[in-house]
Amino acid sequence: MMQAFRKVAGPMIVLLTVTLLAWMVLDLSGLTSTGGMFSRNAVGKVEGTPIDIRVFENAVQRTVTERQKQTPGRLGLDEQEQIRSGVFEEFVREVLLEKAMAQRGITTEDDEVVEAVRLAPPQEFQTSPEFQTEGRFDIQKYQRWLVSSAARPYVDQLAGQYRRQLMQGKLFRAVSADVFPSDAALWQRYRDEREQVTVGVAVGVPAAPPGDSTPGISDADAEQYFAAHRDEFTRKKTAYLSAIQVSRLPDASDSAAALERARRLRAEVVGGAPFAEVAQRESSDSGSAKRGGDLGEWTYGQMVKEFDAAAQVLPIGQVSEPVRSQFGYHIIQMESRTGQKRKGRHILVPIELAGAHRDAVDAKADSLDRLSIDGADAAAFDKAAKAVGAEVVRATPTPQGARVRLGLLEVPDAGTWAFTAEPGAISPVIETSYAYFVFRLDSLAGEGTPSFASVKAEARRAAWIAKEKARVRQAAAAAAEQAARGVPLKDAAAAAGLTYSAMGPFSRAQPPFREPALIGAAFGVGVGKATGVLDTKEAVYVLTGIARQPADSAAFVADLPRYRNDVSRSLRSERIQGYVQALRKAAKVEDNREELYRQTATARPTS
Repeated sequence: MMQAFRKVAGPMIVLLTVTLLAWMVLDLSGLTSTGGMFSRNAVGKVEGTPIDIRVFENAVQRTVTERQKQTPGRLGLDEQEQIRSGVFEEFVREVLLEKAMAQRGITTEDDEVVEAVRLAPPQEFQTSPEFQTEGRFDIQKYQRWLVSSAARPYVDQLAGQYRRQLMQGKLFRAVSADVFPSDAALWQRYRDEREQVTVGVAVGVPAAPPGDSTPGISDADAEQYFAAHRDEFTRKKTAYLSAIQVSRLPDASDSAAALERARRLRAEVVGGAPFAEVAQRESSDSGSAKRGGDLGEWTYGQMVKEFDAAAQVLPIGQVSEPVRSQFGYHIIQMESRTGQKRKGRHILVPIELAGAHRDAVDAKADSLDRLSIDGADAAAFDKAAKAVGAEVVRATPTPQGARVRLGLLEVPDAGTWAFTAEPGAISPVIETSYAYFVFRLDSLAGEGTPSFASVKAEARRAAWIAKEKARVRQAAAAAAEQAARGVPLKDAAAAAGLTYSAMGPFSRAQPPFREPALIGAAFGVGVGKATGVLDTKEAVYVLTGIARQPADSAAFVADLPRYRNDVSRSLRSERIQGYVQALRKAAKVEDNREELYRQTATARPTS
């Protein structure tokens, strides 16, 4: 087959490598092997099939490279973990689909592959300049390239890619072949999308406890609540961390240094240097700097207020004194003002760490870096904090998958690191725009339900809220009873101390509620009627029907052929998605990433 195929097919390597599917297929080509290198250093297994860590990390690195092309800059630990998780799930998906196709005996003939390559080129080929004629894809140019000698080295790669796509297409068609909605099902869907109602909503929300206090709730009440609602207190694996923080925020000396620099640049322009030349060389507003500081035309009120105020009164052609805004100091030169339109240039000098303050912060950062590299016991960690003029602070307990919180601050990367480390480990320096951080992993708590003693305060709060919710539920029941007797719900809600509002019109497809029970009640209650008490996790509700606008059955009949086609396509996609999700849910997947990365994070070079 390959000899025949080489006469008509083969991709350019630069185009093969631009899609995730291409490299994924190539790297997965060895996953079905259970011997050799795949039996060692596996990052996981899917139904017994190992995923070699070297193949996996290769795929991760390719994805990282592609991500960095799109968003230049260092990727943090959180972003790297998201990429690893995404790639791992792609590996799992590919192995499961491979097994599903084998179980169903799905194959692809060589002629199918050849025909697909000839007549259905990848999207990347269709947009490539090499295959364009007068700005449009030229399939004849593409097919001439297929038979050229330049295409031959890549035949096997392209054949494998197309073969897998064709086989997956057959699998998905088999899975969704019976999807054909009846007229009744289509009408139900059409009505759900277009029927609209307006409802009155009375809501009672339990008040939060005042501060940390829970008046009227004893320890015995809290323990009783805990015993009856243990599932509410189940925890994911949780990290307990301590942190040292060194601020990177500018101070008064940095502001003074930025102002002095802005004044020097202004003096340079006033002294005869071209504004555009100075802006291009010195402005931190990279977008306008490359245009010599040119901001183009803007409307008054579009800029930050300090800039707009200065630009409003600055004589045309003159250079302003430094103007401070949230972005730093601006030196402005106006070119025109016509009505509400403005045109001008600026040089932006940011307020950032400078001089002795920057040196001091850098020195503290170096101290933290040495601490993270050398490792330390608790005493050394505390000593390092004192050396940089900081306190050791405790982070809020961090569940796996969450970001670490220090008071109101949310710190990236630390949570990801914590679950790859052992208790006592010191993190690398985590750099944000506002501070440097180093964390110590004090302990890790396993998944499960903690003791009452460890969550007593939380249990007291939950018991207080439950008591408050019982009160508002009773008020809602009174309002519902009054509404059933013909009292307008708005008046009944006010008498019961509930909040009332009218909502709509809205459809089932775009409701103002998230809870299915509320959506169902809104469309189930008749106009002028009221529901009973509807209980959700956050609040209690009573609804009354105000108006209903039915779907247009004549428009449905007229639009039925197109609507059937659109819905069928959507339902097939849902069926396929559900099928893949079911494969994943039922699969036996072994994930060794956490263990492997913890070993990597805690390994230290030996001298």
